[in-house]
Amino acid sequence: MGTWDIGHFDNDTAADFSAAVDGTPAEERAGVLLASFRTVTGVGEEYLDSDEAVQAVAAAALVAAQCPGGDPVTSAYGPKEPLPALPVELRPVAVEALDRILTEPSELLELWGETRAVGEWKAGVQRLRAVLSGA
Repeated sequence: MGTWDIGHFDNDTAADFSAAVDGTPAEERAGVLLASFRTVTGVGEEYLDSDEAVQAVAAAALVAAQCPGGDPVTSAYGPKEPLPALPVELRPVAVEALDRILTEPSELLELWGETRAVGEWKAGVQRLRAVLSGA
């Protein structure tokens, strides 16, 4: 994983995901986000690949940005095109995906666990979760 900072879009996979969202017609973007959540939640207790987790975290950040108290996505690596209003039904699915990402076996959790920034990374993901679950 080419990571250069702690933000939800500050890695190669999330930046590529943002480009894919931009390349999707506006009316299909919610489906792209939902698919990323379903990929993560669909692995059950099997090992969760970091690329799939990173995409779901980025997708969750996009959904959370439209929630009360959510932070706007201002990263240069986030989508360049504005997202349409997203269905509120994405919020609980995003929470479920974030919960799975923070549960072993999760490669992304392992990779961050090997760094000094693990606490800061977890806090960012938990902030997303709090915004999504409180909305």
